[in-house]
Amino acid sequence: MLKYQQIADEIEQYIEERGLQQGHKLPVLEEWIARFDASKSTLTKALELLERKGVIFQVRGSGIFVRRHKRKGYISLTSNQGFKKDLEGFKLSSKVLELDVRKPTREAASNLNLTVEDDVYYVKRVRYIYEQTLCLEESYFNKSIVTYLNREIVEESVFEYVKGGLGLKVGFSDQYMHVDKLNAEEAGHLGLQKGDPKFVMESIFYLTNGQPFDFSKVTYNYVQSQFFIQAGG
Repeated sequence: MLKYQQIADEIEQYIEERGLQQGHKLPVLEEWIARFDASKSTLTKALELLERKGVIFQVRGSGIFVRRHKRKGYISLTSNQGFKKDLEGFKLSSKVLELDVRKPTREAASNLNLTVEDDVYYVKRVRYIYEQTLCLEESYFNKSIVTYLNREIVEESVFEYVKGGLGLKVGFSDQYMHVDKLNAEEAGHLGLQKGDPKFVMESIFYLTNGQPFDFSKVTYNYVQSQFFIQAGG
């Protein structure tokens, strides 16, 4: 992780730990430079990154302000950290349907820059919010990067394990969304009817060095799911 990215993460953590709300004024640029012992250009890049993420906004001559105003229970469509972070404080749980090492599908191999002869961890699970079905998730993890998974990890948070347990740095993601109708299997897992609407998000998650490590397809229960997106100017 580059220094400006690390500083951006720490400023975001500063905001979250203090529960700062929309419009709250943050310390001026010079204070951040002194706090992190970094150059002005590094801090400028960190603040620009936070602006693009929708965390802050800057007003020339006035200062740096908190922008993000989360609606409780909404899932970000632009997050690259998994949706558990958006749903902090909610009772989340998982039921693991499948977990094994296998060869990837051609689609998964293409998205992970692998061959169909490479090994991946395949995870299929249903996620619940307050014991109500939230989504059906299928994921392929590059086994040369995510070297170990078990049911306990998968029942909790794979992303927290990837960052904390494996010490990997998640960088960015590509996300593709479409709306369709549930097939019989999907409807059965989600407790809905075949032909009900579904919102599907396909995501490719990368490390900070640009290596893709996770290709996931998440089919959301339209009754339980709420989303938000923040855009910069």
